[in-house]
Amino acid sequence: MFRIPAEVRRGVRDVSPILVGIVPFGLVAGVAAVDAGLSPLQAVGLSMVVFAGASQLAIVDLLSRNAELAVVFLTAVVINLRMMMYSASIAPHFRTFRSGWKAVTSYLLTDQAYALSIARYGEDRLSATERRNYYLAVAASLWSVWQVCTVFGVLLGTGVPDSWGLAFAVPLVFLALLVPAVSNRPSAAAAVVGGGVAVAGEVVVVGGSPGLPFNLGLLLGAVAGVLAGVAASSLGDGPADAEEVSH
Repeated sequence: MFRIPAEVRRGVRDVSPILVGIVPFGLVAGVAAVDAGLSPLQAVGLSMVVFAGASQLAIVDLLSRNAELAVVFLTAVVINLRMMMYSASIAPHFRTFRSGWKAVTSYLLTDQAYALSIARYGEDRLSATERRNYYLAVAASLWSVWQVCTVFGVLLGTGVPDSWGLAFAVPLVFLALLVPAVSNRPSAAAAVVGGGVAVAGEVVVVGGSPGLPFNLGLLLGAVAGVLAGVAASSLGDGPADAEEVSH
């Protein structure tokens, strides 16, 4: 009789509470993509290829404003730079995996999958197979729920009238993501500086018209936020900062 591996069961159990919060986020991503002018197929394709909530919303927002593709691409890359740090941190645990499994795990990497997996690996000494089973259970659950919710959002978005003003959905979701994330000095610095630069990029008058050319405000805000967060982290060497980071 087939039995589900213990670490698969553990991974699904650990990620279940997080999946509840993923549902509205995925729905909004799908609705916003359609509202920005993407076809249902393009919206679903974007979700499957990118698979990064914050980046997807930033991409959709920029596409809705006819930003240059280069700006859209660079903005998504800057927002996802943290994935490089996650990869470097978790890579030692995946060193013995075959190339195919490494490709799958890298594609499925998210904030939640990284955080849960690193915490689990520190609890017990797990074999390579157990580490892989746990990670894939967490990451695949997140991927599945995200894609299903995005599809439902796309289907919902095709039937929502313009008078509903869904353009507000994207900034509202970003605020919902931002507020809980501001838990220490570096994240607060990143939020304030990044948000300030992004807003300034939209209201500054250049050549007689408001807004930076090529919709560069969001990209510059993302870069400024990252730099501010790094700078605040490197300057925070006191006891208070150490306590903040630990939380």
